[in-house]
Amino acid sequence: MDDLEMLKKQADTIRFLCADMVQKANSGHPGAPMGLADIVTVLSKYLRHNPKNPKWLNRDRLVFSGGHASALIYSFLHLSGYDLSLDDLKNFRQFNSKTPGHPEYGHVPGVEVTTGPLGQGIADAVGFAMAEKMAEAKLNSETTKIIDHKVYALCGDGDLEEGISYEACALAGHLGLDNLVMFYDCNHITIEGNVGLAWSEDVKRRFEAQGWQVSRIDGNNYEEISEVLQNAKEQTKPYLIIANTIIGKGAVGLEGLSETHGAPLGEEVIKKSKIKAGFDPDKKFFISEDVKARFECAVEKGDLYERQWNKLLNEAPLVEQNETLKALLNPDFSRIDWPSFEDGSGVATRDSNGQILNAIARAIPGFVGGSADLAPSNKTNLKDMGYFPTGRNIHFGIREHSMAAITNAIALYGLFKPFSATFFIFSDYLKPAARLSALMGIQNFFVWTHDSIGVGEDGPTHQPIEQLSQFRAMPNFYTFRPADASENVACWKKALSMKNSPSAFVLSRQKLQTLKAGKTEFGEVENGGYLVKKRENATLSIIASGSELMPSLKAACHLELAGINANVVSVPCFDLFVEQDKSYIDKVIDPGTKVLAVEAASGIEWYRFADDVLGMNSFGASAPANELFKKFGFTIKGIKQRAMDLMNKEYVETEAKGEKL
Repeated sequence: MDDLEMLKKQADTIRFLCADMVQKANSGHPGAPMGLADIVTVLSKYLRHNPKNPKWLNRDRLVFSGGHASALIYSFLHLSGYDLSLDDLKNFRQFNSKTPGHPEYGHVPGVEVTTGPLGQGIADAVGFAMAEKMAEAKLNSETTKIIDHKVYALCGDGDLEEGISYEACALAGHLGLDNLVMFYDCNHITIEGNVGLAWSEDVKRRFEAQGWQVSRIDGNNYEEISEVLQNAKEQTKPYLIIANTIIGKGAVGLEGLSETHGAPLGEEVIKKSKIKAGFDPDKKFFISEDVKARFECAVEKGDLYERQWNKLLNEAPLVEQNETLKALLNPDFSRIDWPSFEDGSGVATRDSNGQILNAIARAIPGFVGGSADLAPSNKTNLKDMGYFPTGRNIHFGIREHSMAAITNAIALYGLFKPFSATFFIFSDYLKPAARLSALMGIQNFFVWTHDSIGVGEDGPTHQPIEQLSQFRAMPNFYTFRPADASENVACWKKALSMKNSPSAFVLSRQKLQTLKAGKTEFGEVENGGYLVKKRENATLSIIASGSELMPSLKAACHLELAGINANVVSVPCFDLFVEQDKSYIDKVIDPGTKVLAVEAASGIEWYRFADDVLGMNSFGASAPANELFKKFGFTIKGIKQRAMDLMNKEYVETEAKGEKL
């Protein structure tokens, strides 16, 4: 048998594994896997990876952006020798299986990143490529390349139609990421029919305009696939390979039809297709010994790749690089010299956050990040630390969605602790990527400034209202809204300790008074909420976060003069607070008191604890921040009025500590 015949047998094996998986599950997507089987088969001969150590640092990354083609991914991983059995393939899309409907990072070795929402994987691939370039800059010397791998991605029409792909690919071209190779599965089919129903752009010219090298091939022709992969070794730009394929290739009577996209082919079609390909129609999940041996060459080759790499690391001239590598792999957070802030000083939490970011970066060499063109406003510039790829700062441009997905991949790379930044209102633009960071359980940091109606004159388009509730509702995602600079430090300490969760920091534009020493126990920030001020015989508890904590404290003083003793609770992280046991929560929020929550946001989640919520029931307005806080009731007087209404007390004017309402 010549090599082309063997390649076809390998590809057909993948096709029928995928078809059998979808058929047994009675759901799934056979079309794209069958069309891409030829590309994956040839790519397997070029891919540098180690199935027995899927975390080997210098491996090629392979990203399947079209996550619905998961049957293809699992078939490839099983055949290549990863820890994924044939029984796992037979359990496709079933509860608690290692083979869920879309690939999930952490479920099975070899899945580099969770994909499914179209376009995300493209941005992830760009992130992996950017991480590789940063690793090169830190670890390679003029004579020795410790890091020199490729990033491969497979995408389809749907990925390229999504806006995130424009953002990410434009940035990849601008940065000249010559380590990135992307196959575009151009099968001309969408769920509704031909792709021409809604899409007619010239993809080749689009990518060339974005600074990519582009080739066009027959994606079912082994020689053409091999030729472009050979060319990819010498590329000087990111490389797009437009591969014209046939969706459902090999499916008798259904080749090229949209019906193959998202439904089982049917037992009769699969049998006829196997007969045509020379396979036994009655054998399901069949892998011949010669096919198995060909694919499992990856195990021996991968072991050799890694042993050669480890030998390189152990050579004497690389002492400095090895020390850098150790520092990147094992960041020592105890080395951080945290900033301190004067009692009673006025510091916007975006400003204190800028000092915190720089303190972390000085101690942690893998701490990197940037803003969506808002670094001066977000206060996120890492001073005197340079720019990508040799430095720590990254210019993402005005690309919030891809910025978040890119930093997801940078976090997954294994050497870096990334952050990204924008205004809180624009967290809406990146929410799908933030959600995936939570689903994957990765340590990614989101900095969101201009946190409320305190934005002021920019008006309701820029004033977040419902966003806090949205992110607090997200599982495994921790949203911190510190009340002052010192609490901000404590929030970061907690976030750095959470290795398997992303964190967000929601920060003020306006200055917030730093709480005086002795009034708070910042160690309890790690529990999400704590009692700031306790009064004897309290009948009311006031809960607040962020900028609303200080007026709540002052309102409590006025309430005391009016005959109402009120405890004041700071909850900088609602997500952590609700995880505490009942005894702790009852210690913080006295169950014998009425409870008022105060927050310049929609605040519906506070009804879990509160009898009443002083929040935002509308969008904001364009006016100076102080006027808006007064208009919407987030002042000492407004909080006092709401509290007295809750306690069924008639409002009375008071004056506390020289402060007249």
